[in-house]
Amino acid sequence: MLTVYLLRHGETFYNADGNRYCGTTDIGLTDKGKQQAHAAAELLKDIRFDAVYSSPLQRAFVTAQIASGNREVIADPRLLEANFGKWEGKTRAEFIAEDPESWQAWAENPDVTRAGQTGNTALEIVERVDDFFTEKQKEHIDGKIMVVAHNGLNRFYMAWKLGMPLKNYRRLVQDNSTITIFQLSDEGEFSLLKLNAR
Repeated sequence: MLTVYLLRHGETFYNADGNRYCGTTDIGLTDKGKQQAHAAAELLKDIRFDAVYSSPLQRAFVTAQIASGNREVIADPRLLEANFGKWEGKTRAEFIAEDPESWQAWAENPDVTRAGQTGNTALEIVERVDDFFTEKQKEHIDGKIMVVAHNGLNRFYMAWKLGMPLKNYRRLVQDNSTITIFQLSDEGEFSLLKLNAR
């Protein structure tokens, strides 16, 4: 059984500026974001990980380096955040005011609706992140790994594995640099042990 310590990256400059959607835009961590990653490192310092994986985006990769105590971090593009299309760099209030129909379509059926008109669908996100975890479950049998990724991606994956409609992904909360722990059995069965822990 694989045990996964799943983190969201620390606070970014977009998070701090009205919670603007980062998506695939490569935004750096604030000083607070780095402090959050150090706090996660303190919580995780006694855990021996078989490997540390991260999204290639700097906000996740730097969080992974800090939170793992500067271990080797393996970047994997399957852990990239959702591409939010025309919404990136904007707050939800801003882009809903510009195009309420696109947001309504996404909110009701993200499975097949492209975020921000030109971004990912939820199913595209789930397929690539599930491919990642299925591979790691086979590579690290009875292992323990750290994975640092993103708010949208993490919540879509967990919602899907928990059997929730993907449109309900926002009901799962994962704050910056908090720790979620889950296990994947040899058959791929998902068990959520901790959510949003500090």
